[in-house]
Amino acid sequence: MIKILFAVVLGYLFGSIPWALVIGKVFYKTDVRNFGSGNLGGTNAGRVLGKKAGVTVIILDGLKAFFVVGLCVLFVPEAAVYAGLACCAGHCFPIFANFKGGKAVATTFGYLLAAGLFVTHEPIQMFVIPFVIFMITLKIWKMVSLSSIIGIASAALITTLTQSNLMITASIWILWAFVTYRHKANIELIRNHEEKKISCMYLTINQKKARFHLKASFYFIVDSMPVIRR
Repeated sequence: MIKILFAVVLGYLFGSIPWALVIGKVFYKTDVRNFGSGNLGGTNAGRVLGKKAGVTVIILDGLKAFFVVGLCVLFVPEAAVYAGLACCAGHCFPIFANFKGGKAVATTFGYLLAAGLFVTHEPIQMFVIPFVIFMITLKIWKMVSLSSIIGIASAALITTLTQSNLMITASIWILWAFVTYRHKANIELIRNHEEKKISCMYLTINQKKARFHLKASFYFIVDSMPVIRR
């Protein structure tokens, strides 16, 4: 019991690492919480910092759950599911960022990959197919929120139909419900046809700042021309 509790605490702390905040402050001198949606996730990091930063954050957030589950399988296998769930909770409510984090999409997919590889030994059903469904949905509708909900829902449904491990199945349904709840504002935006599309990631906040300063400099020079002539 003590080992399980230790694994859960460790999973939560590891999940609490706010990679979007770390990368933004260290490499871009930007706090992503002050721009875009304010979320500490890969999508907002992509909008604010750029595509490369967004992809990097997504990978690192996914690796959090992947490593937590993998380590538990090696040392405390009975705690793998609990620690994975705790890791996802830590991502959303990180102790290192005032308990205001992301929406656990990448972390959940990291959990699915680790559970498929190390627990059920069926990564295609648990990760590959749901991820492909996520990408297809994203390609069609270009909404990360909708794609995330549908992708994780497909993982829960596939696991229900193919898995005998009830703990794994229940954990994925819990994560789907949790991710869906975290996207409640996005769901409302989708209903009102106001949800942002993924294409907006190609123009970052920093690029917008640069354009603003460039325009301001141009207008300053133009306005100064009569003075120079006089």
